[in-house]
Amino acid sequence: MPLLEVKDLHIGLQTQRGPAEAVRGIGFSLERSETLGIVGESGCGKSITVMSLMGLLPSTAKVGGSIRFDGTELVGLPEKRMCEIRGNRIGMIFQEPMTALNPVHTIARQVGEPLRLHRGLSKADARKEVLALLERVGIPDAASRLDAYPHQFSGGQRQRIGIAMALACGPDLLIADEPTTALDVTIQKQILELIKSLVAERGMALILISHDLGVIAQTVSKMLVMYGGSVVESGPTEAVFARRAHPYTQGLFAARPVIGAPRGVRLATIKGSVPELVDLPKGCPFAGRCSYTVDACMTTRPPATMLPQDHAVRCIRLEEIAAEGAIAP
Repeated sequence: MPLLEVKDLHIGLQTQRGPAEAVRGIGFSLERSETLGIVGESGCGKSITVMSLMGLLPSTAKVGGSIRFDGTELVGLPEKRMCEIRGNRIGMIFQEPMTALNPVHTIARQVGEPLRLHRGLSKADARKEVLALLERVGIPDAASRLDAYPHQFSGGQRQRIGIAMALACGPDLLIADEPTTALDVTIQKQILELIKSLVAERGMALILISHDLGVIAQTVSKMLVMYGGSVVESGPTEAVFARRAHPYTQGLFAARPVIGAPRGVRLATIKGSVPELVDLPKGCPFAGRCSYTVDACMTTRPPATMLPQDHAVRCIRLEEIAAEGAIAP
């Protein structure tokens, strides 16, 4: 049995323009110690998908489908039971290190809170554990900084503290939502290396959300490409990178900067912009922005086409795209 199994997940939100589907029937599974990456433009449904795993959606959100974690159905689970899982068996590193920590509580209190709540440690024992965690994630002179406040740390150090909080109870699943946002490239590399080493060391499963395809290539074994609340392409990371069958995936790869390109060469772009949720077509969410769009794309929700190596693509025009040589063999 997989550690995490998501089936036909739908998430409806209330917007100023009425109800809208933010996630449209996605599914995936994750084994223990397995790593999964989720990529896509802002607004494609990545963060709201993982927020549903944590039970952190708005109270007005409507969730359908199934989310099973180690045999427990999370959709509709009472909040009291969800609290026993959140922060204990599922840990999360939030996107913005500058605001993820409470500015009025010390680091020892914040990192120690899940230890006291879930493991029943005394204040003194929790403090010892916090010190060990801070030292493990690389906070310098951690013993003298337990009673410091978030504003007394740099952005990279705050992110390390956020990682320590997520790991405090030894979760089975770690979710990292854009964990290197607003950090410079040197600190980004350090944070990602830390996450990779901790996942390997503790045998956790990992879900990593990132805009950076290079990070995905180096960090996870399989991936989802999301657009408009749907998974348009998925599979082992090597297989998706090698073949890039969906036009949206091809657009993401084409938009990457190329080292050594002549000065003045403009980057490729995907025409148009991500539509609002209420404006998504009933069929393929990428219809309209895609150069292969035909009338059927606007009305037909594409089924998954299986390629070799458990590589799945949702596009009704795969044969035509392949015939034009746009898909690697």
